Amino acid sequence: MNDKTSIFHLHLVSDSTGETVDGVARACVAQFPDVQAHEHVWPLIRTDAQLARVLADIERHPGIVLYTVFNSDIRRKLEEGCRRMQVPHSHVLDTTITMMAGYLGQQSHGRIGALHKMDEDYFNRIEAIDYALSHDDGQATWDLEDADVVVVGVSRTSKTPTSVYLANRGIKTANIPFVPGCPLPPELDQLKKPLIVGLIKDVDQLVSIRKNRLRQIERGEGGDYVDPVAVRDEVFQARRYFTQRNWKIINVTRRSIEETAAMIMATLNDRREESE
Repeated sequence: MNDKTSIFHLHLVSDSTGETVDGVARACVAQFPDVQAHEHVWPLIRTDAQLARVLADIERHPGIVLYTVFNSDIRRKLEEGCRRMQVPHSHVLDTTITMMAGYLGQQSHGRIGALHKMDEDYFNRIEAIDYALSHDDGQATWDLEDADVVVVGVSRTSKTPTSVYLANRGIKTANIPFVPGCPLPPELDQLKKPLIVGLIKDVDQLVSIRKNRLRQIERGEGGDYVDPVAVRDEVFQARRYFTQRNWKIINVTRRSIEETAAMIMATLNDRREESE
């Protein structure tokens, strides 16, 4: 965060999982690089008692309220509370649903959690999430061939959140750290099915992020982990290793997790089309 970064409270309210409003909110906030949202996430808000806690928090921390609430009574009370407190609020799907209803000549049904019905895609996502969690940070390398994507990267390149993001879209993803002096699993060079992606980051930002991380966990100076010369060599080694194996390389320095994941998904789709 730089000196010009401003922070605001962002309340995300849903009577379902909250995944939709969270995704829309992140996409919108990403358009304002000089602000940072302090998120208050409220999923599964379906009773007056739950809504009362939400409204009390909004009153304590006024800001923007985004919501996907389809229960008409809960929605009305949420909107009345927001108007009373004079805070900006918006149902993030209203405009799109209204447009679709007009075009299709049909009324929407306002079904809670309709996006997340328990169909085949739902179970694929659950399986992919289980896989990502059990194959995080170099765990369980014996069945990497079952992955759709294997992410390899130096420390602090967002390997885990990228893997989980992909898993939420049904893409089975493992991630493995690239650590100088520690050989990568030999299984990697034998893989046929998975797309392997190498993540790197610019040295200055990498050093800054690592120093902040060490301060958060109170781990002292950090040695080579944060030494610019050592980190530069680490990134060079990683890039050379990835290039030698013809892996796709993504520099995540100025990319959000969503952008990195989008690049991986696009590459995966291209790869699948080429094999058909």
